[in-house]
Amino acid sequence: MSADMVETRLSLEDWTHAADLDDLAIIALCEGPTIDLGCGPGRLTEALTRHGHLALGVDVTGEAVAHTLQRGVAALRRDVFGPLPGEGRWHTALLADGNVGIGGNPVALLDRVRRLLDPRGHAVVEVAPPGTAMTTGPASLHAGDLVTRTFDWTVVGVDQIESLTRQAGLVTRAIHPIGCRFVAVVEVAA
Repeated sequence: MSADMVETRLSLEDWTHAADLDDLAIIALCEGPTIDLGCGPGRLTEALTRHGHLALGVDVTGEAVAHTLQRGVAALRRDVFGPLPGEGRWHTALLADGNVGIGGNPVALLDRVRRLLDPRGHAVVEVAPPGTAMTTGPASLHAGDLVTRTFDWTVVGVDQIESLTRQAGLVTRAIHPIGCRFVAVVEVAA
């Protein structure tokens, strides 16, 4: 890590609460079977399931998947870039909490999302507020005294999402401000 790069610290505890009203507004944008990529401790996977969706949480962190499973919902410990169940058949892919930054290459991740979706499906992608510069650097997940190894992470602002989705063969259909959060709904380009 160079001296000018600051590591992003992501806290598992930030996501262990039950889904709040803003979370519920975000999952209202999901339709049909939904894959929650980077599900963390599963608050949104749980909310999706409670609202009638077939939902699967996916995360690389064992501790996060364990939390999700404790909520009584389905989750797998997998890399989003590796093989996943239902490829090409998901109606919705959810990238909440800035998870479009997973892997430090948003275009590659959005391209992966495109390949996970049914051709008529869409992705629900939470991004940072307007005016946020796109930055890539190291990040780590913290759960109490446990700290993961660092991984690449990109912060994507609402101002960049249309360009990134276009590069990945997707089209941004809408941007929804939800409380202090911003969510893009993107579809496979025709």
